[in-house]
Amino acid sequence: MSLLIPRATGQKLVLRKGMGTWAEGGDNVYYIEVAGIAYRVHEFKTIGTNSLNVISAGNFEYLIVGGGGSGATGNSVNRFGGGGGGGGVLSGATALIKASYSLVVGDGDKTSVSINAVGLKGQNSSAFGLIAYGGGGGGNENAEAPYGSGGGGASIGGALQIPGTGTASQGNNGGTAVAGSAGGGGGGAGGTGANASGGNAGNGGAGIASSITGSVMYYGGGGGGDGTTSAGAGGIGGGGTGVSGTGASIGTNGTSNTGGGGGAGHGVNGANGKGGSGIVIVRYAI
Repeated sequence: MSLLIPRATGQKLVLRKGMGTWAEGGDNVYYIEVAGIAYRVHEFKTIGTNSLNVISAGNFEYLIVGGGGSGATGNSVNRFGGGGGGGGVLSGATALIKASYSLVVGDGDKTSVSINAVGLKGQNSSAFGLIAYGGGGGGNENAEAPYGSGGGGASIGGALQIPGTGTASQGNNGGTAVAGSAGGGGGGAGGTGANASGGNAGNGGAGIASSITGSVMYYGGGGGGDGTTSAGAGGIGGGGTGVSGTGASIGTNGTSNTGGGGGAGHGVNGANGKGGSGIVIVRYAI
């Protein structure tokens, strides 16, 4: 098997299977060139267990992203929900021998909840003995920890729920709520969820950038909170936007295969935004 990759000079780089490190598996397999080095990239997007079959041993770079947590849902009287936390993000490199490796892609929390309900944790993703934790649910404190990033704090009447706590080297904490008026933003892989201020909900924390695919992409953004005056924006990296006002509103879902947290919802007929699924990506030089 041979493949031609266009080069900036107009010349062609010829690759042949068997020249070096090689593997099979994944939903998308393609080739990129970075600084004159050709890479084969495998993207695993299918939820659940996948297989990477290493045919020729070598050094593999990886990106592992957990599923995002869902946002909470408040009501028009005294509850304002926090945004869901982004899934944890792990990156690095490892030497792999000829073997078949199981890679797990975690789903974001898909539970649709209406009035007065906390969000739930996204599923973990894993590969090569490493676990990227799912993001925390909005308003769920640390009940399902460990999280990649924590969900934003919620307000229940005059009582505040503390934000979820992120896992070091994977994500960050959620933002705090304001009693009776706004929820905090979910934490992101690259930044803490913003605190609510007055009736303004907290924005989701930013995700973290990776160029493993050859283009800069962000993963693990936190979801925005629910506020009386303004909604929290989703963090870059797939975070869903929250809602504002006192009527029925549905938070935006986190983006699939980014690990983005879901935005908070509001009202009797409203609903939370669901978490975005995770992803596992590997590449190696040929």
